[in-house]
Amino acid sequence: MTLSLIALALLLILVFARVPIAFAMALVGGVGFAIMRGWGPAGAMVGNAVFETGLNYSLSVVPLFIFMGNVLAGSGIAQGLFAAADRVFGRMRGGLAMATVLSCGGFSAVCGSSLATAAIMSKVTMPSMRRFGYSDSLATGSIAAGGTLGILIPPSVVLIIFGLLTEADIGKLFLAGIIPGILGIIGYLLAVIVAVRLKPDLAPKVAEPHPLSRRDAVSVFAVLGLFVFIMSGIYGGFFTPIEAAGMGAAAALLIALVTGGLSRQALWIAFLDSATASAMIFAIIIGAEIFGNFITFAGLPDTLSDIVGTLGLSPWVVLLVIVAIYLILGCFLESLSMILLTIPVFYPLVADLDFGLQILQDPDMVLIWFAIIVVVVTEISLITPPIGMNVFVLRSVLPDVSLATIFRGVFVFWVADIVRLALIIGLPILSLYLVA
Repeated sequence: MTLSLIALALLLILVFARVPIAFAMALVGGVGFAIMRGWGPAGAMVGNAVFETGLNYSLSVVPLFIFMGNVLAGSGIAQGLFAAADRVFGRMRGGLAMATVLSCGGFSAVCGSSLATAAIMSKVTMPSMRRFGYSDSLATGSIAAGGTLGILIPPSVVLIIFGLLTEADIGKLFLAGIIPGILGIIGYLLAVIVAVRLKPDLAPKVAEPHPLSRRDAVSVFAVLGLFVFIMSGIYGGFFTPIEAAGMGAAAALLIALVTGGLSRQALWIAFLDSATASAMIFAIIIGAEIFGNFITFAGLPDTLSDIVGTLGLSPWVVLLVIVAIYLILGCFLESLSMILLTIPVFYPLVADLDFGLQILQDPDMVLIWFAIIVVVVTEISLITPPIGMNVFVLRSVLPDVSLATIFRGVFVFWVADIVRLALIIGLPILSLYLVA
């Protein structure tokens, strides 16, 4: 237990010292394992982690889904989604901000990256909102918050990796993310309505909606069609979640070909960005595997379970403490890194808890519910000060907008997220209704 805690402290020190988290986890895990078992077994463990991760067929979904998102991002889907959403909300006070939330949610779902969504959508939506007199705080807040929705709405790379790490059913994780994802969009739309009601100067009363071209309509149907194609293919038994990644990538290429929005240069950039992002994710997964092997061998999860049992803490109190830890870590760590770092510690602990609800008697249901909670908390962390990653991405893209302005704008969305998190924790059926 002492060695595990020292290792965790050293890991956080390395992360704060700007050491890439993949190497920090691998270094701490490898050295810790060597101290306990010797350098020979530690070398074998590290080698097996690298070899097995690199040859893991299930992980092929990662580069394929990332490629799917990059192809769609390069084909001009973002502009079409925003124009279509603006046609729905454009004549309402705050309509452009609501259109931004909706289009960010749709784009981030196919893009798979909250940070990329924030960067791309700021270029698409910010000029329109400024032209019609929207305040920078509401405009940037809607972009930063809307971009977080993609890590929950399927096909979510984060949920895929969570499923691979815990051996959960990826298809069920996708289903479980649908209702909370829809709640997130509705909550953000309500947040805009509340914000402009309380402070009407944040947005003009009416803005002229964007004209909707044929290309914009095709973008909307392409995103919806791709979502339906992937989900119906998985649950219709036509292909597995792993095969769905290949089918989705092929469908994205077909969409880009039909719309004519993807140039050779954009296709090359999609290949390059996909390879770079996949290499980074695989490195983090390998580091997390090494670190997870160490803390499991050190007995940290079992020790934490024993401590909880000895203290007699309520399972709900334990869960809230875990959520609080995620919120704190999310202020400093990137979302995927945080999940890979903590799942080996927290998942075994939560799996042993009895929440006293019929729907949570099945360990698989507990795992799926916990996965959705973790991802929603991760979404919140992306816009939580002092280091909300989406906020800093926007700051780099929009250097004339201060961090204080962006954080002020995301506050109302942060409140909406906290309400959604409370609902998901208190009402597990929201996550498990489509799965049970």
